[in-house]
Amino acid sequence: MKLSLYLPNFRDEITVEEIDWLTDVAEELRFESIWTLDRIVVPEKSDRGELEKPFGMMSEFPNQLPVSSKGNWLQGLPLIPYLAARTKHVRIGVSIIVTPFRAPTVMAAEVATWDQLSRGRINVGVGAGWMPEEFVAASAGHIFKKRNKHVKETIEVMQGIWANPIFEYDGEFSKFEPCGFGAKPIQKPRPPMYFSGLVNPAISAKRVSKYSLDGWIGIMDTPEEIKRWRGAIQAELAKLGKEEMIDSLEISSMMPFEITKKETNQSPAGKLTPTMIGTADQITENLIKYKEAGMTFPLLWPPFSGTPTSKTVDDLYQLTHEIMPNI
Repeated sequence: MKLSLYLPNFRDEITVEEIDWLTDVAEELRFESIWTLDRIVVPEKSDRGELEKPFGMMSEFPNQLPVSSKGNWLQGLPLIPYLAARTKHVRIGVSIIVTPFRAPTVMAAEVATWDQLSRGRINVGVGAGWMPEEFVAASAGHIFKKRNKHVKETIEVMQGIWANPIFEYDGEFSKFEPCGFGAKPIQKPRPPMYFSGLVNPAISAKRVSKYSLDGWIGIMDTPEEIKRWRGAIQAELAKLGKEEMIDSLEISSMMPFEITKKETNQSPAGKLTPTMIGTADQITENLIKYKEAGMTFPLLWPPFSGTPTSKTVDDLYQLTHEIMPNI
């Protein structure tokens, strides 16, 4: 099992210096990857719990974001070339790029340049998004009902541009004559690609298998949910005769992380179960369950508030040196 860190660029108060500190620690501890979060806006009505949809369209969560509309968060995508220049070993990604907010060709060309800047260390996470208010603010309100189709077209455009010196495409959201798009990614045949679908395992499984993606990223999943998602994707791969992909399939989940002195209540509560918030013994036990369920890397998410970055840094050292040797 590898370790990955979700940099807390989405937080009421976050500084570039804190991002630097956590990135340097992840690099020092040889984490497999670091990721940023793609968030364009926080609607003011989120502060009152009045968003049209619950967080992530998941029933366990409120119609509210965990960050204030007046928060001073950092945009996730512009951080990527900065992180590429600052690091040498750790892989870098966005979990996840909400594709309807960007033109597929522009995103494909920019990711290729990211991969050049990082010397081949980019991971590509893609997904459809979930917040209607954010779509409107990003001038993509007309795409919301067709956002899953936009993801599919973006994947096809990315893979086509990266694989061909000249590429053309005829779709609903992207239509262009034969064009060249500059430098290709360093990684061959392409950068690793991950799909994030949070509600329907069948849809996610078909997306991963159809486009030969490298893995799936969820959010706050229990070991039981990880086993269910992995099983669904493996079944689709087998149907398509892609059994060779099963062993290399990456399965992850974004999970709040903090080591506590006192035990936390680990009673089953779906996505609200604090599986990666607890004592060192509790986290050790849960990581073993995740490994047995088929998770290949937990994506550790520092708390949105109430925990100083210095505490998160201490927790990362303890996790690496004291807990992981027991997994």
